Amino acid sequence: PPATVAPAAAEGKKGVGSDPLTDDELARAEALALTPPGASAQRDVEGRRGPQHLGTGLADPRPGDGTRRAEVRFYDYGRDELITRTVNLATGTVEKSAAQRGVQPSAHPEELREALELILASPLGKGVKEDYRDATGKELASTTQLWFNGDVYRPYREANVPAPLSRCGEHRCVRLVTKVLNGAWIDTRDLIVDLSARTVTRVG
Repeated sequence: PPATVAPAAAEGKKGVGSDPLTDDELARAEALALTPPGASAQRDVEGRRGPQHLGTGLADPRPGDGTRRAEVRFYDYGRDELITRTVNLATGTVEKSAAQRGVQPSAHPEELREALELILASPLGKGVKEDYRDATGKELASTTQLWFNGDVYRPYREANVPAPLSRCGEHRCVRLVTKVLNGAWIDTRDLIVDLSARTVTRVG
């Protein structure tokens, strides 16, 4: 598609050459990448308007061209598509845009938090709450009471994939590891969250 010119975004502090993107460049690249038509029709992990930001990095330089470009990745939960946009930080243009299905890069912390929210709201979250109570003597009422991390669940690595998870890969699914803040581990590795369908399934 032709390059689309975005409204001017504040340039702020710039990096040089292959320096990592500055905070100002990161913010500007994301703002510019969200400008193309259709962004408002896309949905983030919570179902809100606009795609889910996954990450922004310095694009590979082009031979003989010192222009700094950023590669911005989003996920549209409305269409289950990974969207990658290349932004020219010198001109403020989106030079390239691509959408792919069935490609699942690493999960963003916002996605992991939403997955934990879904676990705690699910009947399968009862065991997590019981483990937390056993470890602390307190009730688990919020994701802020836990340390958590995790990544995309990839069914091709599993021997037995339950039917509800058969679309993982096409859908965005994650597996979490959790622990009490500064305390004991709570095993959530057998709970897989399909963020696209907003369901929780036990494996194993």
